[in-house]
Amino acid sequence: MTEMSGGPALPQERRVVTSVPGPKSQELMARKQAAVADGIGTVMPVFAERAGGGVLEDVDGNSFIDFGSGIAVTGVGNSADAVVRRASAQLAQYTHTCVMVTPYEPYVEVCEELAKLTPGDHAKKSALFNSGAEAVENAVKIARSYTKRQAVVVFDHGYHGRTNLTMALTSKNMPYKHSFGPFAPEVYRVPVAYPFRWLTGPENCAEEAAAQAIDQINKQVGAENVAAILIEPLLGEGGFIEPAKGFLPRLAQFAKENGIVFVADEIQSGFCRTGQWFACEDEGIVPDLITTAKGIAGGMPLAAVTGRAEIMDAPHVGGLGGTYGGNPVACAAALGSIETMREMDLPARARRIEEVMKPRLRKLAEQYDVIGDVRGRGAMLAIELVKPGGKEPDPQVTAALAKACHENGLLVLTTGTYGNVMRFLPPMVIGEDLLDEGLDVLEGALAEL
Repeated sequence: MTEMSGGPALPQERRVVTSVPGPKSQELMARKQAAVADGIGTVMPVFAERAGGGVLEDVDGNSFIDFGSGIAVTGVGNSADAVVRRASAQLAQYTHTCVMVTPYEPYVEVCEELAKLTPGDHAKKSALFNSGAEAVENAVKIARSYTKRQAVVVFDHGYHGRTNLTMALTSKNMPYKHSFGPFAPEVYRVPVAYPFRWLTGPENCAEEAAAQAIDQINKQVGAENVAAILIEPLLGEGGFIEPAKGFLPRLAQFAKENGIVFVADEIQSGFCRTGQWFACEDEGIVPDLITTAKGIAGGMPLAAVTGRAEIMDAPHVGGLGGTYGGNPVACAAALGSIETMREMDLPARARRIEEVMKPRLRKLAEQYDVIGDVRGRGAMLAIELVKPGGKEPDPQVTAALAKACHENGLLVLTTGTYGNVMRFLPPMVIGEDLLDEGLDVLEGALAEL
């Protein structure tokens, strides 16, 4: 009998046939501990063997409903047909030449697609890289080259990567920054409009947070010294925080008035995830630069900076690049991923996921007072868990809830500055029956807390 492969043909079912982790995963975990650096953590201690659609199957035969998508990467599903077809064809032609040595058409095609898809009708250019952190670093380089300024403004609860500069840009200490300093200079952090935790209430959040942020920039940095304002339109690792309406447009306008490059970090929120191609479209934001990665290539390593042509062209020839940046196989996968997003209308699929999930999450919040907030858009949703009777974060309950979900066949991820947010990032191709079943598992786990 031929062994079943992964991808869309994988049976779309939750199946728990061993303890979690099962014996084979436990054996592999022992090998991991002997051979892999301890700093590489694990959310769920099972080893994947196949994945596709809305499920992930481990080496013990357990099939988990996937509410994580490899941290928002496999929005088109694992091993999506168009991704496999295009990447396989490219793999058979050549795997690498380095675009800085001999360029190739797939790199140009991806940049052309990014110019079409990203917000704004101005002339755009792109540069391709390997990871989100690389994209962010290069966006800062480009902004500094264009403005001839040095300062970069970022926000509370923001996350931008694990390299030295992006650790400086990132807000959260543990596990991202702890013991790894000193960090890159000329980075300044200001408040973000976090409605659930704004002291004077969500109704005042946008105006007050914007006023505070702009005041701090003017007083502590000087707008004339700022090269870039960098923000996630829907904050990811900080807790899936959706800034209060009006906050982002005010910051973008301030940037425009002061010759500051406004950078939207859409690494987690981009490529249909929030029900639009990019999250910044929700309030009509047209960023000067936009960074993308994660969902761009169906699981292959690729990232990009896309922006106004005159800004992107500011660095000198040879100032941007990298040996593997825009690898031809990854570019082919990206073209397959974008093809899938268009053909399946994944922005609409993401909006439908919100229609299915959000009412049930809100109902659970009414039943269980450990859920302090339900938020997010599209297929990027979250619940914030607190100690009953207030807003004190409860990371212990969050961890226990995630463990219970894992043991019952639901892959979920936690996040947040305080470690008390459970985020839901299902592949946008997931079936509604799996969405409902996954929420049943979540509800059962909450009942057992």
